Parts: sequence; structure tokens; C-alpha cells
Amino acid sequence: MDFNFTPEEEKFREKVRAFLDANLPRDWGSDDFEMPDELAGRAFYIDWHRRLYANGLVGMSWPREYGGQGASPVEQAILNEELARRRAPGPLGGIGLALAGPTIIVHGTEAQKKRYLPKILSGEEKWCQLFSEPNAGSDLASLRTRAELKGDEFVVNGQKTWTSGARTSQFGILLARTDQSAPKHRGISYFIVDMKSPGITIKPLRQITGESHFNEIFMDDLRVPRENLVGKLNDGWHVANTTLANERGTGALALLVRFGTQYQELVDAARIALRHGRPAVADPVVRQRLAEYYIDLQRLKYNVYRGFSAVIKGGKPGPEGSIQKLLWSELSQKIQEFAVELQGPGAQLAFKEPRAMAGGYHQRLFLRSRADTIYAGTSEIQRNIIAQRVLGLPRTH
Repeated sequence: MDFNFTPEEEKFREKVRAFLDANLPRDWGSDDFEMPDELAGRAFYIDWHRRLYANGLVGMSWPREYGGQGASPVEQAILNEELARRRAPGPLGGIGLALAGPTIIVHGTEAQKKRYLPKILSGEEKWCQLFSEPNAGSDLASLRTRAELKGDEFVVNGQKTWTSGARTSQFGILLARTDQSAPKHRGISYFIVDMKSPGITIKPLRQITGESHFNEIFMDDLRVPRENLVGKLNDGWHVANTTLANERGTGALALLVRFGTQYQELVDAARIALRHGRPAVADPVVRQRLAEYYIDLQRLKYNVYRGFSAVIKGGKPGPEGSIQKLLWSELSQKIQEFAVELQGPGAQLAFKEPRAMAGGYHQRLFLRSRADTIYAGTSEIQRNIIAQRVLGLPRTH
């Protein structure tokens, strides 16, 4: 692997940094920066996406004919790195950009590509993911939502859960069973669903942080046009694997910078927190834990580099992404658990409590991190994928 960048790539990095200097608020990322209110925050993020898009920084690696830049994976990685390094927000509509769009590029019809891809890039249309069900989360292939072909439409009945952003999405990517007699990994089809269609009911789910970003979806005689089928009928599991591979592997370089930042924040917390009347960082046990997490971060880094090198050489995200997902999700939890542990009784203070260390920042991240080893496939599922699809080990019964 060559870790050096070409002069052209370094010039692109300078372009991204200049954009961030010119467009981010001056005190962005500091403890003093705060949005005036939720409405102002929403307006800021919409405007931010428009600025990224206007400067050719959305859908970097997408084909030019559909509104992308046709850039190399290295340029996309540089953009991700610089956004993460400045803690700048990424483009809006992550599910559309990271999951739905790349899947449509690979498996969609020409009409689907022309209709949906440009508006995903521009941010005009937001997407959600209709995969998980109450009894089919980690074992996704056990899904029970049914889609029956009647004339030129599929009639869909079933329930989905843990659907992020459903209330503000215009479209969703849906997995439904279209052949009830087929083995569970077959007989599934992949659809594009208009989220404003009659027959869809959305109910918010309150999370441990107090937010309600997740939702459960009920579909009662929902009608989906046949032209919204992505890929072949009953071949949805194959199509879904493209989505899942992108979910677990795309943007991993940005994650490296994100966790590098979180690690430094953990070190800062150890310098502020007291243990036996001295800064916690002076305690040899604390220093040992910090060293352990640093080693974990390096292990993640070189696994990400290995996967990224394969993509640069013409490959695509594969089952190896499960290694990265397993490493970063468990590292995230360990870092936040220790950041809270360092605070002692003060860890009980809530997010934005004035007396909390760093305003309760680590408390909030700790609560959010509980989901890291669940969404995009649990750690148990990732280990199964690594064992069977990466190492080639036999299934056990």
C-alpha cells in the first residue's frame, strides 16, 4: 500500500480546506458554538448541503451522467477525512447518498437512475431504509413483509422498525417477500417506495437519548408500481447485499478521523478528571487503558487501509467491511464507557447540564453508542459473516 498522495490529490485537499475555511462558521466545533434554535439549525444544514453540492462535493465518485463528479475513491476519501477533521457536517440524506444511490447505480434501470439519482445528490429528496422488522433485525432474511403482484402493481402488507428519518423522507428502499414458497434468502425483492403513498403509517420510537429519530412503519395494502422494482424479481437479497456492503464499509476513512478525534477527547477528559486528587491521566491504570484504545485505533486504521486499497484497485465493498464495522462499533463503546467512568459520580449529570464535564458531551455519546453494535448488523452477525464469507469456515448448526 502506498500511503502517499499525488500532487493532484494534495491540490484537491487544499481545495476542500479552502472551502471549509470560507464556509464554516468561525467558531464551529468550539464549546462556544451553538445554534440559536432548532429551526436555525435545520436551515443551516440545508444551506450547508447546497454549498457542498454547488462546489461539486456531493456524490464525488458517482458517474457524471447522473450528476456526480466521476472522481476517484481517493478524492472521496480526502473529502471525508477533511470534513471529519474539522467536525464539519456531511451532506444531508446519508441513506440516499450512502445506500440507496449506490445500489440504484449498480442494479437500477436507466429510468430509475435518471429519475432518482440527481435529486438524491441535490438534497431535494431524502431517503430511508425499510429493512428491519420486529422479528427480522439481525436475521434480516426472516422478514415477513409481503408484496403480491397484482397487474402493474405490488400490494405490500407488513411492518418495519428502526427506520431512521422516516417522517421526513420522500422515498424508502424496501425489502419484501414476493415468493412465499422459496427458501428465506430467496423469494425476496427490492423496491423503491414513495413514503407519502396511501397505506403507510409512521409511528416515532423514543430513544434512550430522548430523541425520536427511529420509527416503526405499518404498510396496509400499500401499492408500489412495478417499475419501482430494483433488480430482478425474487433477487432482492442479492441487491440488498450491495446496500449492506456500502452500509458497513463506505466512509471508513472518515470514521478513522472521527475516532481519532474521540480518542483525543478521551485523553483530554483524563487530564481534566481527578482520581485520588490528581489528574486521572497520571494514574498508571488509566494510562494503560488509554494505550489499549490507541492500539485498537491503529488496528482499525490498517484494516480500513487494506479495504480501501482493494477499492482503489477496482474492487467494491465486500464482506471484509464486517471487520471494520465490528472494530469501530466496539471501540466506540469502549471509548465512551471509559469517558463516563472517568467522571465518577459526575457522570450522572445529563447532557447540557452546566455542572457536567464538557457539558455532558460524553454522557450523550455514551447513550448513542449503545446502538453502534446493533445497527448495520449486530456484532454477532458481523462475526458470522467474517467466519463464513471472509475466512470460509463452515456453518455450524
